[in-house]
Amino acid sequence: MYDVRVLVVEDEQLLADAVATGLRREAMAVDVVYDGAAALERVGVNDYDVVVLDRDLPLVHGDDVCRKIVELGMPTRVLMLTASGDVSDRVEGLELGADDYLPKPFAFTELTARVRALGRRTSVPLPPVLERAGIKLDPNRREVFREGKEVQLAPKEFAVLEVLMRSEGAVVSAEQLLEKAWDENTDPFTNVVRVTVMTLRRKLGEPPVIVTVPGSGYRI
Repeated sequence: MYDVRVLVVEDEQLLADAVATGLRREAMAVDVVYDGAAALERVGVNDYDVVVLDRDLPLVHGDDVCRKIVELGMPTRVLMLTASGDVSDRVEGLELGADDYLPKPFAFTELTARVRALGRRTSVPLPPVLERAGIKLDPNRREVFREGKEVQLAPKEFAVLEVLMRSEGAVVSAEQLLEKAWDENTDPFTNVVRVTVMTLRRKLGEPPVIVTVPGSGYRI
């Protein structure tokens, strides 16, 4: 399962898409919009851990987006971006309710670290290690072992396995896996879940531990 769900709100589309791509490579689920009106629409229907919010946005200003998030009492954390490095601007942004502030240009490693830090403050603490059917999964170290032998998994394979293990034997539908392990950029009509489960089964080895429940989904 992704460890942080992020909404990137930035009207410079190349920058927004680059940030989103980088965060996805860090196993985060990321949605992108390019104006404040679209941002308000998304936060109204989706639960985000962190909103990376450019301050100077078209249609609805970033300040107003931040105010609305605060007014709604959402647990979402706001990392505000601005082209201005002036201290007074940073203070003003924080007074609006932003949780953190990052001036442009910024180092991507710093952005990632700040997003993760804010995500930890949003999320409920997770158990250090999940264990089931001879498999140990460490969400913090992002490590998987079967019968003491480490299994190397791609980020989405790890995410699917984590969702299945957290279900504690309950059946998880393909739709639920798609919702929890991917973001809205994924076409719901693709066979990405089935392919990922097949690859995950192969990597975990014999005997198979992931059971397909016809017409319902998967379970461990």
